[in-house]
Amino acid sequence: MITKKLKYVLLLLICSSARMAFGQINQSGNSTTTGQSVNHMRDTVPTTKKLTDDELLDTLRKREEKKRDTVIFNSKFIKVTNERLLNDSTQVFPLDTGLANFENYSPLYQPHSPKIGLGNLGLAERNLLFEPSRTIGFDVGLHYLDAYLLHPEDIQYYRARTPFTSLYLVSGGQVEQLFKLVHTQNIKPNWNVGLNYNKIGSDGLYARQKPDHLNAAFFSWYESPNKRYNVLGNLFFNNLKAPENGAITSDTVFTGTATLSKTGIPVRLNNSRDNIRDNGFYLKQFYYLGRVDTLSNATETSKILPTQRIAYTFFYNVQKYKFFQDDVDTYKVFPDYYYDKSVSRDSLAVLHLQNEFSYSFYLRGKSVSFVKNEAKLDLGIKHDYYSYSQYVRDTLNSITSAQNGLPQIDKKQAKSFQDITLKAKVGYRFSDKMGLDADFQQIVQGRDFGDYLYDAKLNLSAGDKIGKVILGAYTQNSSPPLVYTNWDSNHFRWTNSFKNVKTTGLSFNYINNKLQFNVKAEYFLIDNYLYFEAQPNGIDAHPVQAAASINLIKISVGKNITLGRWHFDNFAVYQKTDNPATLRTPELYTYTSLYYGKLFFNVLNTNIGINVRYNTPYEVPSYAVGLGQFYNGSAVKYSSYPVSTVFIKATLKRTNLFLQYDYANQGLFTNGYYTVNRYPMPDAILKFGVLWHFYD
Repeated sequence: MITKKLKYVLLLLICSSARMAFGQINQSGNSTTTGQSVNHMRDTVPTTKKLTDDELLDTLRKREEKKRDTVIFNSKFIKVTNERLLNDSTQVFPLDTGLANFENYSPLYQPHSPKIGLGNLGLAERNLLFEPSRTIGFDVGLHYLDAYLLHPEDIQYYRARTPFTSLYLVSGGQVEQLFKLVHTQNIKPNWNVGLNYNKIGSDGLYARQKPDHLNAAFFSWYESPNKRYNVLGNLFFNNLKAPENGAITSDTVFTGTATLSKTGIPVRLNNSRDNIRDNGFYLKQFYYLGRVDTLSNATETSKILPTQRIAYTFFYNVQKYKFFQDDVDTYKVFPDYYYDKSVSRDSLAVLHLQNEFSYSFYLRGKSVSFVKNEAKLDLGIKHDYYSYSQYVRDTLNSITSAQNGLPQIDKKQAKSFQDITLKAKVGYRFSDKMGLDADFQQIVQGRDFGDYLYDAKLNLSAGDKIGKVILGAYTQNSSPPLVYTNWDSNHFRWTNSFKNVKTTGLSFNYINNKLQFNVKAEYFLIDNYLYFEAQPNGIDAHPVQAAASINLIKISVGKNITLGRWHFDNFAVYQKTDNPATLRTPELYTYTSLYYGKLFFNVLNTNIGINVRYNTPYEVPSYAVGLGQFYNGSAVKYSSYPVSTVFIKATLKRTNLFLQYDYANQGLFTNGYYTVNRYPMPDAILKFGVLWHFYD
């Protein structure tokens, strides 16, 4: 200990002597007696503040012990990526801490992808606009709570030079509450670990509207020191609990005289609920062969560009869908009872195992600052194994139940099968102005033999001033989901043999970032379209396949205008189909955000404004409880008026905050609105949100 202290004192004396010696050097820059200019070393003593002996000793100690001096960490020390961005290269981007779209936290009200629902965050939902699925192979077909699931493709990975924690809280009193947590840190310079935790618990305005959703994930990203080997891994857990109230009994909640509070209005079901558990493990490894190039730019993004790559992906997933009914169906919500007249215990369990191997080859010049004549080829093979079982509580037909008088949970169907898919991606980049990409997926063996997805895109760029054009085309052939073909539950049962759904799409997309302008025109041709419908004024929802082809044109336009501190952001979608009775979607949807931005007190970056959503009237769908499907029921078309939200949002150092009043114009045009038949949407409500970032 004494020797160590003497060492620090000796170092201090040496540095002090050096400081005195350099202090004798002429700093005026004058010539010497020989007339030649001498460029002496500048004085090493800071001119702004002189260190005391204790401070200097502390600095020397830190240097000796290889410790860094105090650093104020911020978002620049955190880089982020995801599995998609790592598909063919290693890309990382700065952490987004801006205010753009910060107040639109709900998955139901995303400006470019709005949804309809049962009246509260966390309940069943589906897309308002036509957004076809671009997947092939086996599909259960139960997607009514997909917006609240956390899957491997949703998880972000980090490079964190300091431990990073993000806390996000939104509160609308007891009506709506949401909480999100992200924590990550590098346990080694090239090895990052972290976790996600999400919670939704909202009472809603009406009875039996309180979901209880939980998502969690543990993730890790390792990159070898030579940057050739990467491995991504995550464990994810989803437990979604959503009550089913069967809709309120009153059809005049917005037009009649209110005699009860919203929570006091009777509902059709008082003890029915859904539960979805979706858990799994995801692991992806890839190794770069040959030359590895690095590309960086002024936006602090960076890329590791391989010339060859081999990859392996393993995915394990268990999904369990359950529906419980424990009350008498007084209001005739369900069309039939096949196995039990008073209680339902329907469940479906699905096991999915996936293994995928791929090889990628990239051919480019040695210079990556201006890439041209770059060719790439990805070849892969994917094996999927599925096993599912569907159970029903049977007290009417079960022999065991009749013998002992006890309720019996019977397996009504079970099946195991596999699919083998061949995959290929081809790309050619003529220059930084032009590129062609094609993607091919074909199931060559298994239950879904014949499914395919072929996709091609041509990118044309004419610079920042003129913009770029993306031409796209795809064709898809997909097997009918399980819920359409073979279903056996207490209230819904059928066996169908449907044809594959065939979809062809063409698109033209013009983007000009300098003008903040974006327009996209899409055309869809759908053969053998599948949907659910019921008899006129009926509730017997059942799957149907359209006999005729369906055509749809979709035009999306986005334009942002900035005038000084005023910002006017706009997005509009026009849709037109030749079969609106089957494909129920509005012709026009618009989203507008007008806000004023100002920096208050030199620290508070603030936006004050209003968001307005609107869609034209259309025949809204109904909802089948116990099936989780939106169906074409009675031809009900509600009046439609703009829905506005007044907000103020701000950034204060490491914290983003917003205060907003949803549906601020309630009572101006109407007292309320619907997006699904008989399920009213929430009233005006004041909400508060805060996002904290911690970098230590």
